Amino acid sequence: MTAANELAEWHEFNLETIEALTEDGSDISQPHTIEYHFASEDFDALEKAAVDAFKAGFEVGDAEELELDDGGEVFCFDAVVERMLDLDLINKDTEKLLAIATKHKVHYDGWGTYFIENEE
Repeated sequence: MTAANELAEWHEFNLETIEALTEDGSDISQPHTIEYHFASEDFDALEKAAVDAFKAGFEVGDAEELELDDGGEVFCFDAVVERMLDLDLINKDTEKLLAIATKHKVHYDGWGTYFIENEE
């Protein structure tokens, strides 16, 4: 897959995720905690990606080690930021973070957030 195709797929993911949160009634007038996910079998490469994500303005959590279904192990971390559910902002984050993942040869695995109850 080319980098342009991968980015287009992530942009589509971003749109679908924001639409699903909106349809489910998450309060889009409030900022959401967005957690962008990274993983790699190479701890050193993942650590370098975390440093770059921090320099790009994201809060970076400690790396965790996870066991995969096949018995393999992978390290992962989240790059976290408070954002409105604004497609342009999230697409820009995705572009920055995907570039960091590509640079360090680690896996960018999208993002997630928590539902915010609409108080109205």
